[in-house]
Amino acid sequence: MENVLFIIFAIIAVASALNILLQRNPLYSAVSLIGTLAAISALFITLNAQFIAAIQIVVYAGAIMVLFVFVIMLLNEPKDQPHIDKQRGLRLLAIPVAGLLLAEGFFIVSRVPNLKIPRVDPSDTAFGTTWKVGVGLFTDYLLPFEVTSVLLLMAVVGAMVLARRDGE
Repeated sequence: MENVLFIIFAIIAVASALNILLQRNPLYSAVSLIGTLAAISALFITLNAQFIAAIQIVVYAGAIMVLFVFVIMLLNEPKDQPHIDKQRGLRLLAIPVAGLLLAEGFFIVSRVPNLKIPRVDPSDTAFGTTWKVGVGLFTDYLLPFEVTSVLLLMAVVGAMVLARRDGE
């Protein structure tokens, strides 16, 4: 049964990946990429790596794809539609809301006691567990993790600069 599910999810991942390349609309390609990431997450579940599957969904299909969709929608703004200033009221609310959020942040930081990280039983550190991934991410792979995050940020900023230069 597991082999059948693995093959089905692998076919879905490959089909979604091909659909990324074949779509002309970048938003549809982004949706296909979400399908690919979800299928890969299902493959991780068939390999008994539930934590990595959850991280795949939360980080890649969630946060990063939302960022990509925002960038696509920001760069594909139609020029022929009239610009309506809908954000005039929001600008007036920005400063009080920002002050409220800062006050909330200071309140939470002042009320939270110093938290201690509980020790984990060494027999519980099998491959794919949260402890093993966390220790590896913040010890051996800290530099590649940080370099990857900076590269992703540079790619997004570079794409926005290139798109704005061609449009103006």
